[in-house]
Amino acid sequence: MSNHDDDRFRARPGAPKQRDDAFINKVLRQTNKAGAKLGKTVGKVGQRPGSRLGRGHVAARFAGAALTPNARRVTIKARLVNLAKAGPRSTAAHLRYIEREGVDRQGGPGHAYGPTTDAADTTAFEERGREDRHQFRFIVSPEDAEQLDDLRTYTRHLMARMEADLGTRLDWVAVDHWNTDNPHTHVVLRGKDDTGKDLIISRDYIAEGMRHRAAELATEWLGPRTELEIQRTMEREVDQERWTRLDRTLQRVAVDGLVRPETLAAPRLQRQRQLLIGRLQRLQRMGLATEQQPGVWAINAEAEPTLRAMGERGDIIRTMQRAMSGKQRDLVVFQPGEEGRAIVGRVVGKGLADELHDKGYLVIDGTDGKAHYVVLPPRSELEQYPAGSVVEVKGSTDVRTADRNIAALAVDNVYRTDHHLAVAQGQATPDRDPREVVVAYVRRLEALRRAGIVEREAEGVWRVPNDLAERGRQYDAQRLGGGVAVELKSHLPIERQTSVIGATWLDQQLIGGGKGLGDLGFGSEVKDALQQRADFLAEQGLAKHRGHRVVLARNLLVTLRGRELAKIAKDIAAETGLEHRPVADGQRVAGVYRRSVMLASGRYAMLDDGMGFSLVPWKPVIERHLGQTVTAAMRINGVSWELGRQRGLAIG
Repeated sequence: MSNHDDDRFRARPGAPKQRDDAFINKVLRQTNKAGAKLGKTVGKVGQRPGSRLGRGHVAARFAGAALTPNARRVTIKARLVNLAKAGPRSTAAHLRYIEREGVDRQGGPGHAYGPTTDAADTTAFEERGREDRHQFRFIVSPEDAEQLDDLRTYTRHLMARMEADLGTRLDWVAVDHWNTDNPHTHVVLRGKDDTGKDLIISRDYIAEGMRHRAAELATEWLGPRTELEIQRTMEREVDQERWTRLDRTLQRVAVDGLVRPETLAAPRLQRQRQLLIGRLQRLQRMGLATEQQPGVWAINAEAEPTLRAMGERGDIIRTMQRAMSGKQRDLVVFQPGEEGRAIVGRVVGKGLADELHDKGYLVIDGTDGKAHYVVLPPRSELEQYPAGSVVEVKGSTDVRTADRNIAALAVDNVYRTDHHLAVAQGQATPDRDPREVVVAYVRRLEALRRAGIVEREAEGVWRVPNDLAERGRQYDAQRLGGGVAVELKSHLPIERQTSVIGATWLDQQLIGGGKGLGDLGFGSEVKDALQQRADFLAEQGLAKHRGHRVVLARNLLVTLRGRELAKIAKDIAAETGLEHRPVADGQRVAGVYRRSVMLASGRYAMLDDGMGFSLVPWKPVIERHLGQTVTAAMRINGVSWELGRQRGLAIG
């Protein structure tokens, strides 16, 4: 074809096909299935179902074509987030997680950046994506990140190559993390292309193409791995107690679970042969492989899950050792299924057990002299548990008393609020309003209805299953991420609790006689702090020393709480010009929930009635009603909140 012919040639693409919501949802489901460890090959590019759907499917077929066995390796993990299901605060929460303290090279907070700025506006990014249907989250982990050094520039080059492959500009922010053995980068990518349409990325590109581009870039920067580097890497894997690349090779070449001599003698395995034999011998010592006859090895079917679990436990132990800063403790992983198991202690470390899914953990220095690793329930905010704060952790797998009572009150599997109210009125006590008892049960029934466990037939009438108690227990265990409940006992370290005006956790320990405190670690420190607290209370006229005994003033907690509330109320009154209205037991108070204040006595909600304000014990359930009118009823044993529009005894 001549140059003149080239000039005359014009492509005439047909009209684009209309893709409806059902088609797009199908693409998203297929893409989501690829959102696991992307370093893991799941089939040949272009041969998976739906692999040609979405942007990048052509690039995925050619990316990495020039990579050799000596290329640098990069692991990428991906997650496709359905923002409608994840909730409106999902993006903001994830950005807070990845920008948290202690992740940069100097141990400070993470700093988000973008394609052209070193200080990305994450608030603006979150606002731009509020109407997006989905979002991509990646963790890019080059094996040689320490040598790359400049992860920020590396990430920008990688995202530029992705833009070329996908044929669109990308809206993203990233944060580099240097707080682990493997420095890595978190990338949050909006699910929109540069025309504002939904960004659909090919399943092949997510599974292979992006990783190949990352490996190409790392190899260009650092050059191919030398034979010595490859050899040393594989040698380190021989004795590791985790799932390694050597194990994957053995798994790939095994036939019916057997690895034979002729297999290991294949030319392509010649370089690894001795290392693979060494690995098999190591697996035999671990009880995960058996040499059935000379040179013929049988690999245990449970080898992979066992080694993966061992690797995770090894990571946990290293995390705990770092958090304890060399202090000698027995290291324990909290198991919520153990009956009656509960721990109390000080938060000494926290972070993400699964950074892709924002699953947090705490390391707790317990009063029992042990260090405990606790995986938090889903959507838990790490900010709720400051370093040094005191928490209680327990398994929430027991059947709720409310569920037992609902089942017992139901007649022919039908629970009625009017029947329950009549029963409650016959059992009324001065500190418990029968109506509030029923309201609390209705609140529980509403939660179970949303979970599909019970059915509301009419106002105040509920149909419940025969196995309500057990299904309610299973619902709680699932909702709490395996049945873990973490309660913040005090946001103040015990050192500050010793000399503060307010009803502290230390005061509760003094009243209880300091039971359950060990002689090591945090338990020993609490004993010393209790002595200091007793001395301070004596100075305030709220305690007396009688030999080795401490006699506390009557109604100590009420007095301390009252003094602290009076002080903070005076400050709020001066700030707002509103009059403080103290709340007594048995009193009901209504007002607009303006804010909460954290005190030594706990967290309190400020209710504004237009002329004055009241301070009422805060509960998590009211936080989503900030700026709205709520009603609180004070009782001796706590507070009951009424939220939203009331219809009889029902709470929507």
